[in-house]
Amino acid sequence: MMEHKTVSLADQVFERLETDILSGKYQKGEVLTEAKLTQELGVSRTPVREALRRLQAEHIIEESAKGMVVMGISKQDLKDIFDIRARLEGIAAKMAAENITEEQLKELKEVVDLQEFWVNKGDPDHIKGLDSRFHELVYRFSGSMIYCDTLIPLHKKTQKYRRVSVENKSRASRSMIEHRAVYDAIAARDGAMAEQLLVEHIRNAADHILKSDI
Repeated sequence: MMEHKTVSLADQVFERLETDILSGKYQKGEVLTEAKLTQELGVSRTPVREALRRLQAEHIIEESAKGMVVMGISKQDLKDIFDIRARLEGIAAKMAAENITEEQLKELKEVVDLQEFWVNKGDPDHIKGLDSRFHELVYRFSGSMIYCDTLIPLHKKTQKYRRVSVENKSRASRSMIEHRAVYDAIAARDGAMAEQLLVEHIRNAADHILKSDI
């Protein structure tokens, strides 16, 4: 069982800035300074400084004479991320099929059911949130903290571009069907099928996003 992590102020600032950068609030080339972020977030410089160091280590920002410059995610970055995700998430799905409990299955099914509801309603914000939740649960239910800690940051890095999928009704509907198929394979404890279906799902998502005007 994975341990619960206490979220420090520095962690909260990091997650907020990471989300703001990856969602496109801060655009590529924009300069972020400690003073600016301290004022915006209403915190001291210490957690901001720590968060900026972590973002730099993630290669999301880069140091310059004026401050930290937002690097963003390039198309090649996206290709690499989807390739890594396809390989690792397939294995995580296989492990989830082998390790998942009945209680966890209910939680995963609830997410798929809610995703279907919001797809039918055409609500991209809820769809995007539930898409993230589905994948994160598969990572967690694999039983491996290593897979979880590796895949969650990669999934987050594509969030700005995943909106292309959730705002496309046809792709959003197809993605929900693919999630349900993965769930069914995990529920049947069919690890090989769960792996195959999740790999296909990632490939389909990558194909749709990379062919879009990003």
